[in-house]
Amino acid sequence: MQIDAHQHYWCPQRGDYDWMPMDNAILARTYGPSDLSPLLAAAGVDRTILVQAAATVNETEYMLGLADATPHVAGVVGWVDFERPEDLATLTRLAGHPMFKGVRPMIQDIPDDDWMLRDDVQWAFQALSDLDLSFDALGFPRHLANFLTILTRYPKLRAVIDHCMKPQIHDPAQFDPWAEGMTRLAEQTGAFVKFSALVTEAAPEWTVADLRPYWEHIRDVFGPARIMWGSDWPVVRLRCEYDVWRAAALELTADLSDADKARVFGGTAAEFYRVG
Repeated sequence: MQIDAHQHYWCPQRGDYDWMPMDNAILARTYGPSDLSPLLAAAGVDRTILVQAAATVNETEYMLGLADATPHVAGVVGWVDFERPEDLATLTRLAGHPMFKGVRPMIQDIPDDDWMLRDDVQWAFQALSDLDLSFDALGFPRHLANFLTILTRYPKLRAVIDHCMKPQIHDPAQFDPWAEGMTRLAEQTGAFVKFSALVTEAAPEWTVADLRPYWEHIRDVFGPARIMWGSDWPVVRLRCEYDVWRAAALELTADLSDADKARVFGGTAAEFYRVG
């Protein structure tokens, strides 16, 4: 089974995508299953993980409704308010939905880099551990040390690092600090990693060669059993179309064994998100 471990659907008219530039013709439009389905079929992708794009529980409910009506969606990563301990009741309720897999706080958009270390949000990490839900770690390389703190503090937390923690590929001078931080996460925690969004962190005229050092590093330190490919569609369209990123990922992984390719392009995501 081929799985796209990271994609989005959204409707800007809902009004809760605060990060979205409404003058961006690529992003500021509705994307739904009918837009992605032909791309999945052309790529031979069977199932997807639908990931939150708004910091509201309402959007999570919206996604669960889409998932219930969309055969290719295998699971939903939603959102709860980590700053509201009373949202434990909401998290517990959502956990009862068979398509709900876990949550993703939008840490990359929070001005305080140390937000995740605050005492008032620790209940949420503990609750995810207790409820055996997943945690998508969304951030930038500057957040690596704090994610290491959280993931070692909660060793039972099932975590996946989104988008390889967004290495700044357009600035090769930043490779070493990113690589060192990712190595520490790989060696000191059980975190998985999403092989996704590299093209959007590269220069507009990116090449596969530009991406290769980043792929090779996560391959070497995490191994295919902890790596899952994702499209980050439709955000990926800021740099290229679905099939172009898919082809680049296949080229980068060409030297893997068939078994390891099966992990990266499906098996790891199926294990982590418990896709039946």
